[in-house]
Amino acid sequence: MYLRSDHADADVATLRRLIRENPLGILTTALPSDSFPLLQSSHIPFLLDVEDESGETEQGVLRGHMARANPHSKALVEAATAAGASSDGSLPHEVLVLFNSPVQHYVTPKFYTETKPATGKVVPTWNYAAAQVYGRITVHHDTASSAAAARFLSKQLADLSDMSERAIMGYTGEGAAPTAWKVADAPDRYTALLSKAIIGIEITIDRLQGKFKMSQEMGDGDRAGVVAGFRGLGTELGDRMAATVEERAELKKARKAATQEAH
Repeated sequence: MYLRSDHADADVATLRRLIRENPLGILTTALPSDSFPLLQSSHIPFLLDVEDESGETEQGVLRGHMARANPHSKALVEAATAAGASSDGSLPHEVLVLFNSPVQHYVTPKFYTETKPATGKVVPTWNYAAAQVYGRITVHHDTASSAAAARFLSKQLADLSDMSERAIMGYTGEGAAPTAWKVADAPDRYTALLSKAIIGIEITIDRLQGKFKMSQEMGDGDRAGVVAGFRGLGTELGDRMAATVEERAELKKARKAATQEAH
């Protein structure tokens, strides 16, 4: 990820929030294999586990699962069972997971109401926000002979369903809200059969990087034009873009002021 200083965000709490609000990550691996492509990517909903939410040094762990029939899963299982692989299914290869915010949009040069009339030296761009996670992956695939793998998948399915039902659907059971669906609501034989058709993945995070490219590099006049331009679209996304551009501009000013006070 290209991290221009204007756009980079290393605040752990902010990046955790971005991941949890947008849990569908894109897992990318580079696994040498004679049977499968070197590079593979899969969209996977993830859970982010953090022991100390108040800490700023703990990176955390991502948990997810994949269809066993997915060629990506087959490559992971192949790597995990290859000679020399760790007995617990952990791989030495670094993997990447990308999380994207839905608040992203094309930025027309017409929004730059200060520079465009003055010099015309403006070009289109795209505003977006994303987090990238780098880490080491453990593959939980041998549920037939590994009780630990079976426990991992059971907990993973229950936790992911609970998070999705509550945080995404709002099914909290509180007040007039419906109660959440639980894995236990499905027949045991059915869920046991489906569990055999998936593998679990666990990624210990080594590096967490974030980027909010929201016109912070622009002057005040052009940035105000971007805000007005997005609001002028009259759409929900346009309003969210305008609000995010304003938010990131204020955050940049606050961090700059804090840095100056520290010196």
